[in-house]
Amino acid sequence: MDIWFFGSDKYSQVVLKSLQQDPAIKVSKIISPDMMSGTIIAKEKQPDVGVLASFGAIVPKEFLNFPKNGILNIHPSLLPKYRGPSPVQTAILNGERQTGVTIIKMDEEIDHGPIVAQFAEEILDTDTSESLYFRLFSAGGEVLKTILPAYLEGRIQPREQNHARATYTKKLTREDGFIPPEKLKVAITGTNAEAVYRQIRAYYPWPGTYTIIKFKIQSANWRTKPKIQNKRLKILRAHLENDKLVLDQVQLEGKKPVSFKQFCEGYPEVKIG
Repeated sequence: MDIWFFGSDKYSQVVLKSLQQDPAIKVSKIISPDMMSGTIIAKEKQPDVGVLASFGAIVPKEFLNFPKNGILNIHPSLLPKYRGPSPVQTAILNGERQTGVTIIKMDEEIDHGPIVAQFAEEILDTDTSESLYFRLFSAGGEVLKTILPAYLEGRIQPREQNHARATYTKKLTREDGFIPPEKLKVAITGTNAEAVYRQIRAYYPWPGTYTIIKFKIQSANWRTKPKIQNKRLKILRAHLENDKLVLDQVQLEGKKPVSFKQFCEGYPEVKIG
C-alpha cells in the first residue's frame, strides 16, 4: 500500500510511526502544511491513498483528488459531533464522559466527508487534552491499519454523516485559558471547582490556563505608596479533593515551574484562595 501522509505535530507522529512499522505499508511522501505549495502534483506518482492526522491546515482540492482512493482523515471525535480544530479540548471542557475517533474520506468541507470507521473511547477523570489526543491518535492509527486493505479493495462503503446533527469547535487562543482571580479563589474554596478543573485539563498544554496576581512593589523611598504590578501565573497541574480545586504546579511569568507549595513559600504576600 503506497501512502502519502499529511501531518504537522507530535500527535500526527504517533500515527505516522504506526504506519511505518507495518511492512505492508509504504509511506512514500510525508507532507506538512508548508510543503504543499512546493509540491507539484503533476510530477508525482499517484499513491493508493492519503492519510491525514492532526494537520492543522486546509487541504487544496488538487491534493484531495490525487490519491487513487482519496484521503482518509483520522478525526478525534464522534463525528458529526465536534467538527473543527479543538474537538478534544471541547469534549473535556464540556464534561463529556465519552469521545472517540472517526475515520472519514475527506471532501472539500471541514470534517464533512463520509464515515469509513468509528469507535468510542472513555474520557478519564485525569485526562488532559494532551493525554487524550495521544491515546485517540494511537488507537486511530491501529484501527486504520486494520481497515486499509478492505477499504482499498472496495469492501467498505463509507456512510454519509448526519449533517443536521453537526456541532463545531473553535480555534483556541491564549485568552481562552484565562481564569479570573475571583473564579479561581472560589474554586479553591469549593465553588464551581469541577468547571475550573476541566478548563485546566482541557487547555493543557495549549493554550494553557493562567490567572493574574498582584504584587506590591515598594520603592526605596518608604514614604512613597507601593506600586501594584500584575503578573501572569500559569496553572500547570491541579486536582480535585473533597470538591475543592487543589493547585499542584504553577509557573510565575518569567520563572521556572514549581510546586504550588514552593510558590506560596516563596511569595507569602500573595494570596490565592
